[in-house]
Amino acid sequence: MGTHAQRARALKTTARRRGRRVLIDYPRRGRRGVRRWLPSWRQWLSTCLLGSGGLAGLFTYVYVTVDVPDENAAARREANVYYWSDGTQMVSTGEVNRQNVELKDVPRSVRNAVIAAENASFYSDSGVSPQGLGRALVNMVKGQETQGGSTITQQYVKNTYLSQDQTVTRKVREFVISLKVDQRKTKDEILQGYLNSSWFGRGAYGVEAAAHAYYGIPARKLDASQGALLAALLKGAEMYDPSVSAANHRRAKARWAWILDRQVAVGRMSAKERARYKKFPEPQKESRSTSLSGHYGQTGYLVDIANKYVRQRTGLTDKDLARGGYKIYTTFDKGRVHRLARSVKGVLRRELDPEKRAQDKGVQVGAASVRTRDGAVLALYGGADATRHFSNNADTSGVPAGSAFKPFVLAAALQDGVPADRPGIGGMTPGEALVEGGNATYQELGREIGQRRVRDVAVGAGMLEQSMARPDDSFPLGTSTPSAIRLASAYGTFARGGLQHDPYSVTSVTKDGEAVEGLEPPRTRRALDPRVAHQVGAALRDAAVDSLGRVTAKGGRPVAAGRTTGQDRFKSAWFAGYTPEVSTAVTLFRTRPRDPLLQPLSGVGGKASRHGNALTERIWRDALRGVDLAPGEESKVGSPKAAAIGDR
Repeated sequence: MGTHAQRARALKTTARRRGRRVLIDYPRRGRRGVRRWLPSWRQWLSTCLLGSGGLAGLFTYVYVTVDVPDENAAARREANVYYWSDGTQMVSTGEVNRQNVELKDVPRSVRNAVIAAENASFYSDSGVSPQGLGRALVNMVKGQETQGGSTITQQYVKNTYLSQDQTVTRKVREFVISLKVDQRKTKDEILQGYLNSSWFGRGAYGVEAAAHAYYGIPARKLDASQGALLAALLKGAEMYDPSVSAANHRRAKARWAWILDRQVAVGRMSAKERARYKKFPEPQKESRSTSLSGHYGQTGYLVDIANKYVRQRTGLTDKDLARGGYKIYTTFDKGRVHRLARSVKGVLRRELDPEKRAQDKGVQVGAASVRTRDGAVLALYGGADATRHFSNNADTSGVPAGSAFKPFVLAAALQDGVPADRPGIGGMTPGEALVEGGNATYQELGREIGQRRVRDVAVGAGMLEQSMARPDDSFPLGTSTPSAIRLASAYGTFARGGLQHDPYSVTSVTKDGEAVEGLEPPRTRRALDPRVAHQVGAALRDAAVDSLGRVTAKGGRPVAAGRTTGQDRFKSAWFAGYTPEVSTAVTLFRTRPRDPLLQPLSGVGGKASRHGNALTERIWRDALRGVDLAPGEESKVGSPKAAAIGDR
């Protein structure tokens, strides 16, 4: 058969004899040894051109067939963010802790830190890194992860349009989509999207959530030093969150310093400014503001009240709110919420012993504070923990008001011309009977002026129609069941000289920078004659002295209060009172698992608690002490005289 070379020569000779030209001269004719197997420069060039043409054709095909997809579901999700009355963040709720902000609300120094750390050529490049793609392909061949150096545009595309899978297919699509996105969006739009979609650790997506998570401030208040640390976290929060470990702290500090130096090197910070940042900007300890059990367990109740108000006033539904992206600014005062919760928990801890006293089991407390001048809800206590006790005790229905309702009977009588000093049953005036707990006097007033008239006055003062009981002979004794919020608000009508405001808990709501309509504060209206409101207030001031002693509001002004007493036969205890600025109502009742009926209060807290009445008084006083109440005579709660009055 001959050698291979001989056969090749024979084939070439045969081809020439037949008049055909050999297209590929390989192995090369007229060459011997190794040179026969080395391609000529023409062959090298042809191969390169053919390969380049093939790759160009493949890239063209991919570029044409791969379009910019819709944003993925995760990129569209945002949290709803709730703010305290002072503008600080209370909580963010939702599956993803993200609050999108406009680029103008991110300080330029923070943007510079991110660009210097992640992609110094961001504003001049085409949005892609061919080296990064090549590195990914090489890593694939080696069986390693495909991740390579990516531009800010590529990272934005990965966050917004693609999955986080580490595959060559995803990397190629990322490359192509990044080219198209760079052509369709401005660099500022891309940077804004990147800053809003990046992961910073501590559950925070985006720079706004990160600013709150690490420094407790909005992104617009970050300085250059803090911005450099947040930029360091983009390399991997699990490695650079300085609060995680000492090793993390060392890495974070080193990268923070490098990013500041890097900004000088790429012209995004002057050396003089860099010299100002010598101290590492320690972030706050990790404290997730995404928990509904935060702030002594009250956050979930606050969100519940805010959402309810927003739905009532704007027409937004639960489904709308579930989509996220709303910024909800509330009237809640953080300090008052904490103080009220500490007061409740402290009194219950000191006075109840459910392990030794069966009557102390199942005790529930609800409370609310409302600003008298306009009805803003400043604080509430809804229960021990919103993630475990789901009903909101501050907004509950079904708990009778008892004698705390009598001021509205008195107001109705005075409004209809009954003299304030007219003796009733037992020789007591209506005001004296309010202090002493005279049930017979108030039943007589109810019959005289009509139960429906009493109901109308109570509703006019701010209580809800649906909370009103049947207007029968027991109606003036407090069979109606207002919430703590509504009772506090209605007492505020007396404090305002008869002017009524519905309670409100949200001042404004925005989405994508646009205000949601319908959240103007409730209008003021005249509910009672000023003279009547002042006369009721005088009786309530006497009741406050009887309960609390000579306690006054700050500035020396008197305190007014109504409450249940030992004469009440309902399964509830109430104490509601007001200073000139704030009206607060506290209720206490008992429940039993799987039993819808309230349980008796006899024996709760021991005999000195007077069926829980002393406990509500203590909670009210402790919550307002030092803020609304001035130093004065010690409370008489628990004294022999107070106990005798309550047990009468």
